[in-house]
Amino acid sequence: MSFISFFRFFLTWWGVFILGALDSSPLFFVPFGTDAVVVYLCARNRSLFWLYPLLTAAGSVVGAAMTYAIGVKMGDAGLSRFVPERRLDRLRRRVNDIGAFALGLAAALPPPFPLTAFVLTSGALKVGRTRFLLVFAGARAIRFGAEALLARRYGASVIRALESAAAERIAIGLVIVSILGTVLTIARLWRSTRASWTASA
Repeated sequence: MSFISFFRFFLTWWGVFILGALDSSPLFFVPFGTDAVVVYLCARNRSLFWLYPLLTAAGSVVGAAMTYAIGVKMGDAGLSRFVPERRLDRLRRRVNDIGAFALGLAAALPPPFPLTAFVLTSGALKVGRTRFLLVFAGARAIRFGAEALLARRYGASVIRALESAAAERIAIGLVIVSILGTVLTIARLWRSTRASWTASA
């Protein structure tokens, strides 16, 4: 079983859109999975290297918009359901200090940058939504576009690397991390939500 088999579901034009949306949502944890799929698709089909980063960025913006809306609805007091308290104060300060433009640019940063936490915090603190999402979209397009250009340039080498035994082992590790991260996120949300229900009862 190769590296690619782990991501086969997403190896379509609509698959990268969905993966981009999931990657920006508060419930799913897919470190480097989106980047790997964009690189592989662009290396495999170099004539459409321009399409995949645009679709992925569009999906990512949809996911970020929903995450932002969740942040607005839960408000500052509800952020602890998704963001650990030890990180929350630091996030609040950074959001207030650097504003929508710099936060949107942060969308170009790879893991372990806590992108979802920043989007939630931006929504909870009511950072300017339109400007934030526009800059977010541009930053994601730049990130995935740069990966697409490299994949197009080094396509054959990229395919060999991603289908190697070493890449397969890395993929297994990433899938395990993704599953555990998603389960832990959902469990933390469930515990905090149940605690809120109990307190209000």
